[in-house]
Amino acid sequence: MDCSTDEPAALPCADVTRAWAERPADLIRALLICQADEPLNRIVLARWLASFSELAGILVLKEPSQRKWRRIRREIRRVGLWQFLDVLAFRLYYNLCLAENDRRWERETIQRLCRRYPEVAAAVPVFTASSPNSAESREFIERAAPDLMIARCKTLLKPEVFLLPRLGTYVMHPGICPEYRNAHGCFWALASGDRARVGMTLLKVDAGVDTGPVYGYFQCAYDEQRESHIVIQHRTVFDNLDAIRDLLVRITEGRTEPINTAGRQSRAWGQPWMSAYLRWKRGARRRG
Repeated sequence: MDCSTDEPAALPCADVTRAWAERPADLIRALLICQADEPLNRIVLARWLASFSELAGILVLKEPSQRKWRRIRREIRRVGLWQFLDVLAFRLYYNLCLAENDRRWERETIQRLCRRYPEVAAAVPVFTASSPNSAESREFIERAAPDLMIARCKTLLKPEVFLLPRLGTYVMHPGICPEYRNAHGCFWALASGDRARVGMTLLKVDAGVDTGPVYGYFQCAYDEQRESHIVIQHRTVFDNLDAIRDLLVRITEGRTEPINTAGRQSRAWGQPWMSAYLRWKRGARRRG
């Protein structure tokens, strides 16, 4: 059985478990935005969405290299050149020492969840674009006419995109908001010793950076000595798919309200630093 192919509509898996909740009579129409190089989202989340909603489409993003350079320049402006070397040191260390184990975990997780969720129907439209904010992407979303959209992408959505679905656009942010906004919130909670806030936030997109209404927090069991921050932040999503599904259903039925986050500290974080990683792992060994 191989669930690691590139296209989400062509992933045959045997022995599919059909033990999830029955679909409602009036299916909500959902659309997924995901990165082409992130198979957990492209493959598993597409199947998961299709298990309890009418999957109206999948927008797959293949970003040009210029956008990565823009992120690099933005990070240098944010933290300074010297601190950015700390970011580069961690990237190098991650690629040399951690990435292969994480890819193995990812492959195993995809195989396991492919047995639970059947493949996406071939009729589901898939559109590949360089940006979710392009005119072509907007036209694809408008044609799909989703009730809600799940955005699992690195690019901030413009209002003319995230307001297209009738019920809005939602993100599964890797961090507890508002304390850990922007990128890699799980990493910074771990590096700060704030283990009570290692988790994922389901929030509705607004014009800010992870500042929209918060609907739920999801946490998981993890091994901070042996697992990377990437695996841990994936676990906050993929260990909680049933609970996330139930919350999305309550949102679409109008049976839940946003969580009041007024008065809490809010901070935007950036890319992981090697120095912060070493501090986290030293603390994990002491606690272990």
